[in-house]
Amino acid sequence: MQYSELIERKAQCGADSGFEPLSLPDSLFGFQAFLTDWAIRRGRAGIFSDCGTGKTRMELVWADNMARKTGKPTLILTPLAVSSQTVREAEDCGIGAYRSMDGTLKGDIVVTNYEKLAKFSSGDFGAVVCDESSCLKNFNGVRRGEITEFMRRMPYRLLATATAAPNDYTELGTSSEALGYLGHMDMLARFFKNDNNNSASRRMYGEAPKFRFKGHAEQPFWRWVTSWSRACRKPSDIGFEDGGFTLPPMTETEYLVDPKTLPDGKLFQMPARTLPEQREERKRTIKERCEKVAELVDTGRPALVWCHMNAEGDLLEKLILGAVQVSGSDSDDAKERKFLAFISGEARVLICKPKIGAWGLNFQHCDHV
Repeated sequence: MQYSELIERKAQCGADSGFEPLSLPDSLFGFQAFLTDWAIRRGRAGIFSDCGTGKTRMELVWADNMARKTGKPTLILTPLAVSSQTVREAEDCGIGAYRSMDGTLKGDIVVTNYEKLAKFSSGDFGAVVCDESSCLKNFNGVRRGEITEFMRRMPYRLLATATAAPNDYTELGTSSEALGYLGHMDMLARFFKNDNNNSASRRMYGEAPKFRFKGHAEQPFWRWVTSWSRACRKPSDIGFEDGGFTLPPMTETEYLVDPKTLPDGKLFQMPARTLPEQREERKRTIKERCEKVAELVDTGRPALVWCHMNAEGDLLEKLILGAVQVSGSDSDDAKERKFLAFISGEARVLICKPKIGAWGLNFQHCDHV
């Protein structure tokens, strides 16, 4: 073995384990065909492409190729309510896909929610797709481990998300591990140094680890990441014309709300500086803030309202006519039913926490958030 070959193996940048695409529909845009072709040839890959760039269509074409190649169904895992959207998109593409919530298999592409994974056996599938794969890092250790274990023996795997954080090494590590490349801890050990190891006091008080690149490791790290993933915010990032994918600028407006009460024991309003003060301020001003939001969405148009506290969601639902709230206490079926009601226009306003509903749902009919 040549020394250069040894170094190449140590770099963990392996060769493609996929195959030449069997079918790439003409309906794909140039950049979509490029990414899908690369992912099929790679076999185990991540497509980190921004919102609205057609990841669902790329996933379906990839899944169709895998089903043809392996002779087994391909499983597409999605967040809540996204499975129905995926099946509708498949119909538009002329690809056969169906939704299964109970583990039944009757076609080449099976679409289900992450929450229903336990009803399926990995041995029945030749490939798996994780839609909105960024949500993997938000699952608890048991759920994330269940998904990773389900995928472990799959010869072909695809992760797709619009929100892979380029500086979130935890997410990149869990993605690599799910694809069967370096595990999360192996990645940290190879490319990073734990600064806390140099301080006994930090270890004593349980301070969270702070990782930084080892000397000269940054370039090899990103070379390794790009060996199994491709990322783009717009087609021109990978050499294609942006065309209709250039979005108008987002308009962000900040509103200041005057609280009607004073903090306990205070004669004047004071800035909330510490975390406890900020929490108390949020609780104290719920009514004023919710009334302002209700006023802002009283336009007759669809609107999406993100909240972070249960009390906010409950009050907003009472104040906003035609609103539906998706809360953590709802069953999975109830959550899905409410999401679909908003998507179909049956409900005008959706109230939800970002950690529940900010994953892959098509809210393109709504430009007011």
